[in-house]
Amino acid sequence: MTSEVPLNSHTIGRMCSSCAYHGDWGRPDSGVGLFLRALGGVGLLYQLQRYTERDRDYAVDQEEVEHAAEVLRVEPVAKEDEEDEEDEEDEEDEEDEEDEEDEEHNDEEDWEIRNDAEHLRESVVSAWRDAAQSLHLAQLTVASFPWLADWARPKMALKEQFIETLRGQAALFVTPAGLLAAAAAASMVEPELPSDESAFAAIGDSTEVARRLRAMWSGWQSEARGGWGLPGGSLLTHDAVRGIRQSRKGYAEARAAVGRLVASWDDEARRIAKVAGTDAAVVLTVRLSEIQEDGAYRSRGRGRGLLADLDDWTIGVLLTHLTGADWGHRRLTIRVPQLIADQLHLRSSPLQREPASPAPGAVAAVAEGEAEASQLGPGVFDDTTVHRRRPLTTDHLRLLRSAGTAEDELYIVFSTDGGAEVLPFPELERRAARGWRGVLVASTTNLPAALIEPWSDEVGQRPEDQDSWWPGRLRDADDPLFGEELGLDSGAQQAAWPVFGDEARVRERNLRLLAMARGVQDLRRLDAGYDRAGRSRGLPSPVWHGLLASGQDLDLKPFAAPGGSGRKPRGSGIPLGVLADVQVYAVNADPRFQGKGHSPFCSHTRERGVVAGDDLLTVADLLSGEDFDWCSTCSGYAIRRLTEAQLAHYRAAHRLHTIAQQMDRDRGGFGPGRFEQFTEQLRGLEKWDPDGEDRSCTEDSRQWHRIVRELLARARSARPDST
Repeated sequence: MTSEVPLNSHTIGRMCSSCAYHGDWGRPDSGVGLFLRALGGVGLLYQLQRYTERDRDYAVDQEEVEHAAEVLRVEPVAKEDEEDEEDEEDEEDEEDEEDEEDEEHNDEEDWEIRNDAEHLRESVVSAWRDAAQSLHLAQLTVASFPWLADWARPKMALKEQFIETLRGQAALFVTPAGLLAAAAAASMVEPELPSDESAFAAIGDSTEVARRLRAMWSGWQSEARGGWGLPGGSLLTHDAVRGIRQSRKGYAEARAAVGRLVASWDDEARRIAKVAGTDAAVVLTVRLSEIQEDGAYRSRGRGRGLLADLDDWTIGVLLTHLTGADWGHRRLTIRVPQLIADQLHLRSSPLQREPASPAPGAVAAVAEGEAEASQLGPGVFDDTTVHRRRPLTTDHLRLLRSAGTAEDELYIVFSTDGGAEVLPFPELERRAARGWRGVLVASTTNLPAALIEPWSDEVGQRPEDQDSWWPGRLRDADDPLFGEELGLDSGAQQAAWPVFGDEARVRERNLRLLAMARGVQDLRRLDAGYDRAGRSRGLPSPVWHGLLASGQDLDLKPFAAPGGSGRKPRGSGIPLGVLADVQVYAVNADPRFQGKGHSPFCSHTRERGVVAGDDLLTVADLLSGEDFDWCSTCSGYAIRRLTEAQLAHYRAAHRLHTIAQQMDRDRGGFGPGRFEQFTEQLRGLEKWDPDGEDRSCTEDSRQWHRIVRELLARARSARPDST
């Protein structure tokens, strides 16, 4: 019994997120499947419940945050190295030791309070980052399904209010003056360092002094560049005199000089910041990079994060100077001093600075256009006829990627530039990112069951006796099954039989991929690369074996020249015909490059299948070349599996070659009793056309019939009554 349920806001509001994600709603890559997957799991229904005032897991008391911010505004005092303390002589009495113990106890309490404050700061800033990403994902989903907008709007408002609360709390740990001073320090060029001053004599010679001062400058500027203010001099000055005994003459003078030098840098940075603070503020529109999901964790809803690639200084700028945010489109507006704007431009930041803001009407038009392009309405996937399909966008592909297996599928697409093509998912993403306009016609899951299921039944299950999977003996040319290991039927078995787990499901999926890939002209276009976890996104290995046959199974002796020369075998000169254009794939086939050529299935190439950088030849190239240096293990190449016409010619050529070899006088000729047998076989081969039924006037056809006639004449001349 079935019933129709409208997928409107009322239904969605009552839906369980787990049922939406794991329920049996049809194929996950269909329009309905993608819609419900975007709702369930860690999708919209889950995100709308997170990071709101009701979500107590992320709420922090305002007074606690203010107190922590006050604690962190006081610069910490660096403790001396234990090595330095061990070098000092202990000349204190018991009373001094007790006072020192009390002081150390107080210092430990102060450091614990500071550590707690730092942890709270990290927690608040992290919560703001996560809340921003949650709001981004929620707005992105609603933009794809606009009929949910009215239902989701009040829930979005709660999330927007809470993210502003978190931003306000996080901003308490940042001061605009500190950010401006840090930007000023980052803009400074390295000053002339006083390495020859006598005050630094305790550090070492001028070379050692220069090295330490340069390291101190680099550390000072680096800390300022990535922080929320000037780094302070106590830690840096201690590093400059590290390893020097405090009792050494000139130590105190050297440390004081180092402190003055760092203070001069701080003063210069503050001077630059003060001047920059008087300039008029500028309004910038910046765009965050798209979330780069990791294939290894995609099923768990984990990725790199919307703000994960921004350094602390840039985060501080956003916390302090953010004036507007469209988290769904990753577009932020900030009002900052010119110095900070310049630093954002100079840094290799994931923030993409957009052109000056156009008129409000133009902004609204752009946003409306982007929203309309990203909407998943009827016509994008398989819910309409092909005639009504709409162009794919990067947002559509992002939703398709959420189906879990999308990256491992092949797709038939159509565009006015390339016509109908079969492409892997990563290539679709690359094209869409470049503005390609095309429609998705079908995926492997859309292939007609009326064709796939009978084919799968015909291929059948793998034999229980694994030794009988593949032909284990050489067959004579007269054997009807000769050369079957090169044909399409054997390829289907190669793709379907070596599977594990749910054999019926995996077998059918491999056959679907095989059927789709057989229509690809150049198999190198199926190279899908690797995901961030190092997992291959290309075809499964059994499917590659279904597309290609090993070069070790290909015997080209019948097509070689009759005389034979060098490394070439002695052949019969039979024309290649329909075999001439059979594709050959090899790794490093060019003899001009060092190293042997390998098959895509060779262990030396980790049996990875065909990739974009492989070489593509033809059987005609193999026959005409003499300088190939093939691997002795794999024969050096793999060939595209032969069609019925190609396999039929391959078998006919081998039968003709066998007769020619048996009739060769250099091999002893043949007995008079075999005349009738050879004549009958040759009469049958005389009707064969190596170029197919409709091309009987080609040079290959004439060469074939010439060879047959010559053999017939030789057979007649050998008859006992031919005298």
